[in-house]
Amino acid sequence: MHNKIDHFAIGADTLEQGQQALAAILGVTVPRGGKHDAMSTHNCVMQSGNESFLEILSIDPEAPEPGRARWFSLDEDVTRSRIAERPRALCWVVGTDDLDTVIANSPVELGEVVLFTREERSWRLTVPLDGHLPEGGLLPAFIEWSPGPHPSTGQQDLGVSLTSVVLSHPEPERLTAMLKALQVDHLAQVEEGPAALAFELKGPNGPARID
Repeated sequence: MHNKIDHFAIGADTLEQGQQALAAILGVTVPRGGKHDAMSTHNCVMQSGNESFLEILSIDPEAPEPGRARWFSLDEDVTRSRIAERPRALCWVVGTDDLDTVIANSPVELGEVVLFTREERSWRLTVPLDGHLPEGGLLPAFIEWSPGPHPSTGQQDLGVSLTSVVLSHPEPERLTAMLKALQVDHLAQVEEGPAALAFELKGPNGPARID
């Protein structure tokens, strides 16, 4: 089974807020992406190295209510309050070529597998029914793409790369054990401390950290 970081989401109150904040931090403006009709969200995206991409994710104010909880905890009051202050590290997503095995071997409930489509591409993604993030976002969501080039190959490369996913947890050994069971412990750095997710990046402005 081949698991690698597929993309990582930065939650924003609006896409404009996210673009402005990341332009100041990274030195680039993340281009507008598309809409997720099933979740009533939209995004900005760009390459982040190693066939992965950075995503600014926000609720789409022009979309109707989705009829279900939005992904990545975007309907939760705590998340909305945090991203109203500034864009926040929201979730990391691991690409896999065997999603069913990941789910079968997972030590925690990862949620239902939802099929999404856009034009000629489709993808299967783990999404808890109530929209929560497993371990508050410290455990990744998992995605399996339909055959074809990774979507990042069609996105702009503005010289930004992800250097590390940093996970802080008061019980780092317990978190590491869960990551090992999911076969993703090699993809993130685990530290002891209050539960928190952060992305370390390198861009035109130099090293940066988004938490």
